[in-house]
Amino acid sequence: MIVVLREGATKEQIKKVEHKLLELGFKTHPIYGEFKTVIGAIGDKRNINKNLILSMEGVEEIVPIMLPYKLASRELYKNPTVIDVGGVKIGGDEIVVMAGPCAIEGEAEFIEVAQAVKKSGAKILRGGAYKPRSSPYSFQGLEEEGLKIMSAARAATGLKLVTEVVDTRDVEIVDQYTDILQIGARNMQNFRLLKEVGNGKKPVLLKRGLAATITEWLMAAEYIMSEGNEKVILCERGIRTYETSTRNTMDISAIPVIKGASHLPIVADPSHGTGHTKYVPSMARAAVAAGADGLIVEVHQDPPNAMSDGEQSLTPAEFDRVMKEVSKIAQAVGRSI
Repeated sequence: MIVVLREGATKEQIKKVEHKLLELGFKTHPIYGEFKTVIGAIGDKRNINKNLILSMEGVEEIVPIMLPYKLASRELYKNPTVIDVGGVKIGGDEIVVMAGPCAIEGEAEFIEVAQAVKKSGAKILRGGAYKPRSSPYSFQGLEEEGLKIMSAARAATGLKLVTEVVDTRDVEIVDQYTDILQIGARNMQNFRLLKEVGNGKKPVLLKRGLAATITEWLMAAEYIMSEGNEKVILCERGIRTYETSTRNTMDISAIPVIKGASHLPIVADPSHGTGHTKYVPSMARAAVAAGADGLIVEVHQDPPNAMSDGEQSLTPAEFDRVMKEVSKIAQAVGRSI
């Protein structure tokens, strides 16, 4: 529920209301507006006597949050959330592009791609150190050595880093090296992992599950936020349908739906969304036109010989062309890259 304070409510009155809600077992999330303050109260509403709260000084009204996802909902936070990743702001007017290879294969190769995507305008470097694959015989990543290579690439380029964490036991070490922790599609409902990253302070890029509804996706975000980490970035990466012409079915409509339902920023992954290099540029353009706050694109200097996902990776030259194209789309919708 949302407790709305009267215009002009004092700090002391606000503090007393928040303290009472805490006493009743609620988690509180005060939001200070220019004229009014509201307090989001998350918990079992059976524990509250609404008349008691309404009788407190400074309280104007209590508004129920009807949706199952409370903290992720626009009912609580009306304005879009902008997540600051060391100066790179996701969710504002600028569309942020994350790019790099699916898997980290070696230091020289990774830094080469990092320098190329930075030159084209990417702000965040992606790469997989831990690679959960469909086959146990496929390349599984360099693990900590891969994280060290990412760190070296950040030192060489200044790009921020995003990489996937796949196990609760790895959260601490990945957190040491990266700027954004990614939760992959296969782990979207790994609730112990969601809680673990929720206990941290680093932003979390939460990919949509293979066949997850938007409500299920937002409930996964709620798991993270309910633990105290509200810096969640959603990522649409396509869902599994009956269609076999593409790897997944890229759900462009999810972008405006999320924009209406949640205050959280959303980025699009046209690489996983289509699974084919030739479709990535058009889906990147479509995502920006639909209102995405960013893109995450797979780029490899030699896709035919990539150890993972070469068939959906762009070359640096192709990525540069895509960046020029989506920049024009961004300008047309009043944004920039």
